[in-house]
Amino acid sequence: QVQLVESGGGLVQAGGSLRLSCAASGTQFSINRMGWYRQAPGKQRELVATISSGGTLNYADSVKGRFTISRDNAKNTVYLQMNSLKPEDTAVYYCLFQERKGVLVPWYDYWGQGTQVTVSS
Repeated sequence: QVQLVESGGGLVQAGGSLRLSCAASGTQFSINRMGWYRQAPGKQRELVATISSGGTLNYADSVKGRFTISRDNAKNTVYLQMNSLKPEDTAVYYCLFQERKGVLVPWYDYWGQGTQVTVSS
């Protein structure tokens, strides 16, 4: 069973920076993706950014140019560097780890417990 441990959330003023981390343990397969989603009060959970085991990146348009996702494969850890934060970035940020045995089979999804990011104006 995959377990995820998130860290790095907090309160920051607009224009500031935060770095989130998510470490995965118990993983089984080499084909995987790690990423971040967020959910603001009253809104649906939305994609922030993902990075595959092969290095493919995907960002939401709203964070392009401000957020950077990266990973350390040796540590099975994904990072989200968030710069130029805006009040609208305020949300609970969830780490997602996905893995599968092959390219034609479904993904197994595992979610972190979430970490609060609050950006004050």
